[in-house]
Amino acid sequence: MNEGNVKKAYSSSKNVYDDILTQTKWWSKLYIRFFWNGINDNEIADKVLKMIPSDFAGKLLDVPVGTGIFTLGKYMTLPNAEITCIDYSEDMLLQAQKRFSDSKLRNVTCMQGDVGNLKFSNETFDIVLSMNGFHAFPDKEKAFSETARVIKKGGIFCGCFYIKGQCKRTDFIVNSLLAKKGWFTPPFQSLEELRSKLSAIYTHAEVVNQKSIAYFKCVK
Repeated sequence: MNEGNVKKAYSSSKNVYDDILTQTKWWSKLYIRFFWNGINDNEIADKVLKMIPSDFAGKLLDVPVGTGIFTLGKYMTLPNAEITCIDYSEDMLLQAQKRFSDSKLRNVTCMQGDVGNLKFSNETFDIVLSMNGFHAFPDKEKAFSETARVIKKGGIFCGCFYIKGQCKRTDFIVNSLLAKKGWFTPPFQSLEELRSKLSAIYTHAEVVNQKSIAYFKCVK
């Protein structure tokens, strides 16, 4: 699966992306209940965003920002933070940019970019946030190394994404549909593999899962 296919997939799904994640439609609730074993993305997003201090005033990188559906509320409470949002999909990025602009957020900058080749110097950010992205990134090794590179010593890496081996129905829909359409990109990690990976990169790594979604907080 190449990056062009990933961009095309997220462009085609832009009108249903928010509905699926927030489960605001009857069909999205059924999809999540049956194929994702009833995972509550809103609850997981809330737990991840609480990892960002309420008085945070440093530099934060959000990659991928998606449509900003989960982060808008949090960013509105961080007026003194310098927030940079990146997404490879221009369609997703435009939705996020409009959402932030409509809410008069002046401390958020949106730009198109590749997580595998971040255009920032070493140790630029105090926090890197990555929600629902790593399962889609074509080159996960570069994504792990690049996100770690741009975090300051003592900084935080937090986020969430799909892991394999927790639910057969979820693994089936991921491999038989989502990966083939370009929304997800193998290889995928198990919970144990993710813990091992993050522990090898960061001085402290806490990884928890809710069924097939792992969420984490790491300190460099």
